[in-house]
Amino acid sequence: MTKHVLFLCTGNYYRSRHAAIFFKHRAARESVDWIAASRGLRIGWPGNFGAMSHYIEDRLGQLGICCDEYRHMPLQCRRCDLEQASIVVALKEDEHRPMVAKYFPDWEERVRYWHVHDVDAAHPETALPEIEGLVEVLIAELK
Repeated sequence: MTKHVLFLCTGNYYRSRHAAIFFKHRAARESVDWIAASRGLRIGWPGNFGAMSHYIEDRLGQLGICCDEYRHMPLQCRRCDLEQASIVVALKEDEHRPMVAKYFPDWEERVRYWHVHDVDAAHPETALPEIEGLVEVLIAELK
């Protein structure tokens, strides 16, 4: 049975989307039988225009990863998304732990927390490769 990893960020527009797309690409290459999804804890942030951040599209293009099938509007996290996941990763603990505690209090201690800043605190040239490195570590753990 295929297992699921769920990546969470605030708006499901930038960090969690990149993590999920990169995970899917790397898992397929490494024959890791896991699938990934991403959701936002509070979608609808001002400044998030369209399906996903152009920074992701640019970075994936640099990596030769097609993102056409991943262009959808941001998705709000629901309890059923958490329940379907074998692993849940929130992209920045300081930002996302309080949201998880507020909306899904019984999940706060079950989520893994990374420490990847949003574009307000880290340029995408730094943050996106950081996400990729963390995904690589996760894939190595799952092998």
